Amino acid sequence: MKILVIAPTPFFADRGCHVRIYEEVNALQKLDCEVTICTYHNGRDIPGFDIRRIINIPWYRKLEAGPSLHMLYLDLLLLIKSLTVALRIKPDIIHGHLHEGAFIGYLIAKIIRKPLFYDTQGSLAGEMKAHGFLKGNRIFYKLVSFLERRINRMADVVLANSSNMVRLLEDEFRLPRERILLLPDGVDIEQFKPDIDTGELKAELGLPPVKKTVVYLGLLNEYQGVDCLLETIPLVLKEVKDVHFLVMGYPDVEKYSKKAEGLGISDSVTFTGRIDYSRAASYISLGDVAVSPKLSSTESNGKIFLYMACGLPTVVFDTPVNREILGDTGVYAPEVGDAASLASALIEVLTDEALARKLGVQGRKRVVDNFTWDSTAPRLVERYRSYLPDSKQGERCN
Repeated sequence: MKILVIAPTPFFADRGCHVRIYEEVNALQKLDCEVTICTYHNGRDIPGFDIRRIINIPWYRKLEAGPSLHMLYLDLLLLIKSLTVALRIKPDIIHGHLHEGAFIGYLIAKIIRKPLFYDTQGSLAGEMKAHGFLKGNRIFYKLVSFLERRINRMADVVLANSSNMVRLLEDEFRLPRERILLLPDGVDIEQFKPDIDTGELKAELGLPPVKKTVVYLGLLNEYQGVDCLLETIPLVLKEVKDVHFLVMGYPDVEKYSKKAEGLGISDSVTFTGRIDYSRAASYISLGDVAVSPKLSSTESNGKIFLYMACGLPTVVFDTPVNREILGDTGVYAPEVGDAASLASALIEVLTDEALARKLGVQGRKRVVDNFTWDSTAPRLVERYRSYLPDSKQGERCN
């Protein structure tokens, strides 16, 4: 079975939605699916992946998430590239990621008469509002919401990464349940696991050897709750002296370093910048506690799976998505976006070693039992098959 994946993003750039695309494609290839990815010109190639890029646009080098007017012509180029590739390889399934990928995929699927699967990772209008792109513009917000509703209905199957997203698609966008497939994010439990030796890495980064370490891995922006996290640190340090914060990710490292200076916490925070995903397990394993202060109520929170797989107790805000992932194995700050609430949750797990150990073990077990791509990908392949002609339904994938 041939799958054409359309990724309107600079794949691969070591961040959230890219990790889902990577792990999903990797799992499909293990099942002998033949996957081709069409994406932007920038990003990092992955060994073993068939990646086709648009022509080089030298002035566009943005890797981080968020809307951009440049995407208008980038997506037009991606449409041309994807159609050219589709006519050449003759895929059985079109699989679009994000709303732009779904729209491009819809046009191609109509031309070559193949089914379209749409991998949504949150609400387009909600994300643009959260990023401040629609601030104060109610008319544009309504227009985006209308377009989002139409795009959701273009696909034969919409893949939702959480039950909360399923409810949103059903209740707000009136999408029939039979056209929705719940396909949670997953993790490679052989790569991300407890007890990874981090002695040399800890010395390399100059982390205090006798202090507990709280780790964060993700994009550095307000949307991910990084401002709130830094404002939380002085409150934690008042109660817990032997703690250090390791903040890993990009962009705006300089901006947040200056914010840390302004808060008087520079000596208690280390910023690493961008982390190669192939080394993410080692960096996460430097931690005694993990934190994800993400503010979104609709998007998945993929970093949590990595934390859990590495056996770290995890502190998050109390949102439906976080509850679905962590269940009883998380430590929840009840007031989303509130630094004092997040600080209390961190202090609780930092000062109770028995609780931390128990949650780490339980979190690892939960992710192994419920959130691996080895168990999730076959369900996706099964749904793919249901849209193939009878002559191909008996094939495994290729």
